[in-house]
Amino acid sequence: MKIDDVIRNAFAMPLTSPSYPPGPYRFVNREYMIITYRTDPEALRRVVPEPLQFDEPLVKYEFIRMPDSTGFGDYTESGQVIPVTYEGVHGGYVHSMYLNDDAPIAGGREIWGFPKKLADPSLHAVKDALVGTLDYGGQRVATATMGFKHRTLDTAKILESLKQPNFMLKIIPHVDCTPRICELVRYYLEDLTVKGAWEGPGALALFPHALAPVADLPVLEVKSAVHILSDLTLGLGEVVHDYLAK
Repeated sequence: MKIDDVIRNAFAMPLTSPSYPPGPYRFVNREYMIITYRTDPEALRRVVPEPLQFDEPLVKYEFIRMPDSTGFGDYTESGQVIPVTYEGVHGGYVHSMYLNDDAPIAGGREIWGFPKKLADPSLHAVKDALVGTLDYGGQRVATATMGFKHRTLDTAKILESLKQPNFMLKIIPHVDCTPRICELVRYYLEDLTVKGAWEGPGALALFPHALAPVADLPVLEVKSAVHILSDLTLGLGEVVHDYLAK
């Protein structure tokens, strides 16, 4: 293979069989359960990177079921998103994500910088409850429950909340393990359709784990529990802050 061939064909690793195809990435019937809870503000200050800021010590614990996603297939995800502001605009900082499919782990980390790790999340209805669980290496680290479709929500308001920007840290090491890329990335969800949204009573339990430290942001009070069904496109990102720039 010639040098020009490498340059022309290089998209993702492995060179001759990338782990995922080029985007855009469309999600059909993407289902969320989001438990918003109050946490320790000092714990939050230790993990929210400048120049992001937060107003209230809140965390959104998410379980996301994705049965139909372009290039990534059928998988489930779970993790924490922290409500923040950037230059006065409200959005969400993606703090942690755990999922059960290699393609979106590789693509999410390499393209946007999603903080994704391999684990075993699940989201499903059990009789009159919606139940989300997260296991890491066979150990339970999160369990969430909410009443199934107790009250219908205004889908227009949910749509506006999903349109807010999202942020994450994209970190890629150099071959000598020093940071080669360290950037704050912003992205948006696009072509959104909210098919339904509901709320109900919710509960969330987090359990300590050295390699899946979701319990480092402890649950002090559950504020709300929301269930959403949607179609959307995962928009590509843009760099809003380069931590290594001179």
